[in-house]
Formats: sequence, structure tokens, C-alpha cells
Amino acid sequence: MTVFAGHIDGVGAFDIRPLDLGSLTVPPGTPMGGQVLPVQAFLITHPQGVLLFDTGLGDEYPAFDRLLAPVRRSVEEVFVALNVRLTDVQAVINCHLHYDHAGGNPLFPGIPIFVQSREHEAAGELAYVIPERVDFPGVDLRLLQGEAQILPGVRVVPTPGHTPGHQSLVIEDRGGSVILAGQAAYTVAEFVDPEREPARGFNTAYDQQEFLKSLSHLRALKSQRIYFSHDERVWEPPS
Repeated sequence: MTVFAGHIDGVGAFDIRPLDLGSLTVPPGTPMGGQVLPVQAFLITHPQGVLLFDTGLGDEYPAFDRLLAPVRRSVEEVFVALNVRLTDVQAVINCHLHYDHAGGNPLFPGIPIFVQSREHEAAGELAYVIPERVDFPGVDLRLLQGEAQILPGVRVVPTPGHTPGHQSLVIEDRGGSVILAGQAAYTVAEFVDPEREPARGFNTAYDQQEFLKSLSHLRALKSQRIYFSHDERVWEPPS
């Protein structure tokens, strides 16, 4: 796992660690059909706490598993290897509520889980959402109305398009911002040119115009690194 280490002015050092939580296979007959996509979450160690961006697939769910043939690595398994405990996590941020991003949420009862209000309201009409993994006993769901600061130097920005309430995480490093884009784009290549085929994110977006606007917004932030949920590659500005 490649760790990005940075420094937030006036706050201190932080790092970002991509977590390999398995993979899923895009259904045949769809854009990128048959392609195996990694499922990544991200552990952010901040001077004021530990954050988790997404929670992976969670337990088996046959209705969706039959379509996407997932390979699972649990958050607990990955944390053990890193000597991290579930109770170390002080907040969870879901980029959106599809089951490969929010499936492990029930591991965190009583821990604030930040989701856009717009995403929560639309969850009932979205595919690949498991209601009992969104609203579960002990859930502490924090519904956001747009941009919000989670910790100093760490803020959520709405990036709708893939789903109505998709959001990304921006960390203001001393050398510029670092972004966890989630599924604002599937891949680095799609982020660079979202209308080129095969561009599954654009072609299957809940709202294609919002999808393109969100990517334009992320580009305008002039970040030094951008991470994606379904691509192990990292975008960096051309040298």
C-alpha cells in the first residue's frame, strides 16, 4: 500500500493510505463489461483523528453479488494487518451509498457517518443500495447540505453525477490539495477525458451534465494528487 504523507499548515502532519477491499466485475453487455475493478477505501490519519473514506462491500449480498461477482476483503482484515482498530476511527465519510462503498458501515455504530442529504433522500430509488446497511441499529448518520469541514484542512465537496448526492473529500496539504474523488470518475483516464469511450461513469451516470460539472470542479481545485475508488492509479498534474 502506498502512503501519501503531507502537512496541513497550522495543524500538523497527516497521511492517506489506500485500502484494498477487494474487487468487482462489471456486468457483461454494459460499458466496460467484464472488466475487474478494484474496490478501494482510504484511511486518513489526521492530527485530530482517524477518518475512513468508504467502507467497502461488507457481508455477502446475493442479489447484487450475482451480478457483480465481488471478491471481498473486510475492513477488519485490512485493519488487523495495519495494527488499526475499528474503534480508532472517529468518523466515516461515504462518497455515496452503493453497497461497494457503504457495505461495511454497520461496523461503525455510534461513529459519525457523513453523507449528503441529497444522497440519503434518493437512496430508495438507486440501484445497488442495501437499506439496512445505511440505516442500522446505532447508526449516527450526519446528513450534509453541500460543502462541509470534517476536520481542520479536510472538507467534503459535493460531486453529484454518478449518483444524486455523490461527494468527494479535499485535504488541503501545504503543497496543494489532495483529493479522494470516490467514484466521481471510474478511472484516471475517465477523469482526464470523461466523454471518450469506454467511459462507464459518464455513460451510466445518474445525471451526465452534473457528472461533467463535478469533474470540472475537481480539476479547478488544482490538486497535486487525486485518488479514485475503482482505479489504483493516482492522477497527478503533468510535469
